[in-house]
This record gives sequence, C-alpha cells and structure tokens, in this order.
Amino acid sequence: MISDTADFAQHWIAAWNSHDLDRIMEHYAQNVEVTTPMIKVMLGIDSGTLKGKDKVREYWRVALQKVPDLHFEYIDVTQSVGSIALYYNAILGKRCIEVMFLNEVGKIEKVVVHYT
Repeated sequence: MISDTADFAQHWIAAWNSHDLDRIMEHYAQNVEVTTPMIKVMLGIDSGTLKGKDKVREYWRVALQKVPDLHFEYIDVTQSVGSIALYYNAILGKRCIEVMFLNEVGKIEKVVVHYT
C-alpha cells in the first residue's frame, strides 16, 4: 500500500499530463482491470471494461491520440483499505472520481472511473 496518497495522486496526474504512455503505465499492475464509460464510447465495448496491461495500454494510446489536449487537474484524494479515490477535473469539462484498488506493492490492479 502507498504511504502518501496525495503524493501518489500528484504523480499520477503529472504522468497523465505528460502524455508519456510509459510513465502512465508505471502506475499499473500487469493484470489491471479498467472500467470506464469512455471504453464504451471510444471502443464500443458494452461492459466498459478492459483487462490486462497490454489491452489497457492500447486503449490509452488511442485515447491520447484522440484527445491531444488532455489535461487533468487534481482536486482531492481519499483513502480506504487497499484503495484510493482520486477526484479531478478531467476531459470535456467533466469532473471524475477514479476508485483505484492497489496491490501489495502499490500498483493499480483495478480501477472504476465515474464522471459527472
């Protein structure tokens, strides 16, 4: 588990704002599962879920190309047992809460994304 959730959140936001896919992917476990309505919108997958780092990486590669001005702004972060919830300004004028479930070495294994 991570010891400083605010620091983790700031590094996560900075990685996304860099648009450096390798830097972004450093936060995720090999077996990561991502659920977001954007998967349904961009890929047409009804479940809105992708499993595995390679599939998630390819989705984000395409997403970063489609949204070249992507920029997130940190609002707040909360912590629970084995998870954090990151609140930030996202894309298309939306706010977002990402609930991230972390493994024993602090890598994200599962994330569920909620938009306003």
